[in-house]
Amino acid sequence: MTNSVPSVSVTYAQNGTSTKSNELGMRPMQERAYEKRGEQYLLIKSPPASGKSRALMFIALDKIQNQGLRKAIITVPEKSIGSSFADEPLSKFGFWTDWQVVPKWNLCNAPVGDEGKIRAVKTFLDSEDSVLVATHATFRFAVDKFGIETFDDCLIAVDEFHHVSANPENKLGAQLAELIARDKVHIVAMTGSYFRGDAEPVLMPHDEARFETVTYTYYEQLNGYKHLKTLDIGYYFYAGSYSDDILKVLDPDEKTIIHIPSVNSRESTKDKIREVEHIIEELGEWQGTDPATGFQLVKRVDGRVLRIADLVDDDAAKRDKVSAALKDAAQNNNRDHVDVIIALGMAKEGFDWIWCEHALTVGYRSSLTEIVQIIGRATRDAEGKTRARFTNLIAEPDASEEAVTEAVNDTLKAIAASLLMEQVLAPRFNFTPKSANSGPQEGFDYGEGGYDKNKGNVGFNEESGQFQIEIKGLAEPKTKDAERICQEDLNEVITAFAQDKAAIERGLFDEELVPEELTQVRMGKIIKDKYPDLDDHDQEAVRQHAIAALNLTQKAKEAALKDDGGGGAGSNALIEGVRKFAMDVRELDIDLIDRINPFSEAYAILAKTMSEESLKQVATVISAKKVQLTPEEARDLTKRALKFKQERGRRPSIMSPDAWEKRMAEGVAFLDRMKREAANG
Repeated sequence: MTNSVPSVSVTYAQNGTSTKSNELGMRPMQERAYEKRGEQYLLIKSPPASGKSRALMFIALDKIQNQGLRKAIITVPEKSIGSSFADEPLSKFGFWTDWQVVPKWNLCNAPVGDEGKIRAVKTFLDSEDSVLVATHATFRFAVDKFGIETFDDCLIAVDEFHHVSANPENKLGAQLAELIARDKVHIVAMTGSYFRGDAEPVLMPHDEARFETVTYTYYEQLNGYKHLKTLDIGYYFYAGSYSDDILKVLDPDEKTIIHIPSVNSRESTKDKIREVEHIIEELGEWQGTDPATGFQLVKRVDGRVLRIADLVDDDAAKRDKVSAALKDAAQNNNRDHVDVIIALGMAKEGFDWIWCEHALTVGYRSSLTEIVQIIGRATRDAEGKTRARFTNLIAEPDASEEAVTEAVNDTLKAIAASLLMEQVLAPRFNFTPKSANSGPQEGFDYGEGGYDKNKGNVGFNEESGQFQIEIKGLAEPKTKDAERICQEDLNEVITAFAQDKAAIERGLFDEELVPEELTQVRMGKIIKDKYPDLDDHDQEAVRQHAIAALNLTQKAKEAALKDDGGGGAGSNALIEGVRKFAMDVRELDIDLIDRINPFSEAYAILAKTMSEESLKQVATVISAKKVQLTPEEARDLTKRALKFKQERGRRPSIMSPDAWEKRMAEGVAFLDRMKREAANG
């Protein structure tokens, strides 16, 4: 039996703006990036399918023609993505020139080995031509061989930037740091992922601070489509083998990409070929292979023949034939070319199939970046496609202790991923402190009664997809760095928090939890570790902004699901949900926001859907690991107790009926006890 978790369902306005072009042939995201074309270091954060490749073409052409750069070197993580930078007749749509790459300088297509490609980079640098396309690896080897000074006065563009890392082991990351230190190149970095590398930062903070960021949100992208209106995100639990249950979530009438589990994962049967055969058998009766494309032909009960592309087959010749058929440009607009694609490591980033309506992923993916990329396969706009969905199929915990622990971890990670995707899909939050001087901001709609001077207001700008929310007692960032984090990187902070095992375990299963232990202590520690260079005030400002963004999304979702009868939440319901929460409370202040458990809504969904026995097992595994205070937490609680004393003129009381005050007092007592024990040897 498969248990379904009600998916997040976000409905967008379909106002067509994100697909409309200006007089230069630029869509809104491209126009926004082009306005920053004079920046030496530019980071473009924008969802899959928003037109990043073309945005780079516009910028690169301007840098060569008008900014004195001699070359543009475009680097991509894998050869197949090189096709995104093929010739484009930009002048046909209003731009002043065309994008052209001399065929021999698209090294992604070159039938030569590494050495030949590295030599070609040097030949290109010495030639009259101005654009080269190569893989990250080829560029890395070329920098190693010829030295960074060889690339002076060039534009280095790094596509799928999340592949880079500040870890010294990551060669490309180290080379970029050297290039920035030398300061003789321009860099344009592009990513469709809102979570960089999950654990490792892409750049060191001092390098990142030099980049101007262009952010185009999922909300803006999907709100501005013509056809796609609704995006669903859900996770489903199953018992037994996933291939027996797959048709409970796979609708053969939807164009679907199935990513089967990695051979090393718990969900895998360890026989990937048999898994594919089993899925094909579940879908219908095999009729043979299409000789032209290599697609499997499968006849359904209703007589319709499905065309299935198998990218898992170990026979390279067969797989390459199928892969080539999927990339056939002549079939781009043919909805009936293929119905289902089954893949393992392929068909993720850079894979274009506009008709995909369902991205179905079996097994937990450890990388959020990968999840964002997979979801991006289904979020293309195409005629007649009004709804798209992403489903994660996850094994329920079974009885043996070892498997339970692993399954619990996967369940928690899936919930974290779902929370983070909700954050990405929601409109953008801009928070300001409520004060006597506060007033309405232009372009924002403040709801039925308009702006109210006497309370915290929630304004929404439909066009830009942004909230403006006033919060009493909110700390404002003082430095440029903290300001940038609050404006651009809140999702990064929320990612670190939602992936913190201790936070999510306690948030979901600790019945005695005082929410402030998560929102203040745990989040506070994560921010200290992540941004050690910020002072206490700025760390607190970042903490407050991040927790406000997370908790307001959760409260809005709760209100939206209630209003919708639990079936899913439209974007207007999400917007109204934020307003409703702000109106239902007497005053929107930071203390109130800190008193919300960020995981309570996720637990409510889990409790509805996972079998009671599995949920009990999960709770048992987690409570067995429950630890008392750590010295670090006690120190943090003591600091907050000091602040409490400054504000109230007394120390927190261990007898207080207020759970948070009592917890601070326990922290002070714990630290006192530690000091006494240390003094007594």
